[in-house]
Amino acid sequence: MVFRKEIEPSCAYCARGTRANERDVVCVKRGLMPAESSCRSFRYDPLKRVPPRPAVLPGKTWSEEDFAL
Repeated sequence: MVFRKEIEPSCAYCARGTRANERDVVCVKRGLMPAESSCRSFRYDPLKRVPPRPAVLPGKTWSEEDFAL
């Protein structure tokens, strides 16, 4: 499975919505909506979802010796 089954609905990545600006989405069904909101007509579009940035390990730079057994 590529995607989680329990994806929290959000207008920001709905197939029926188009981004108007950073905070708002223009929905085909409901008009101008906040990006965090959702409705019963939510259809997930995986291409609109932006994953969170990966965490960076703090501290020193790592070398091959740090990972050798």
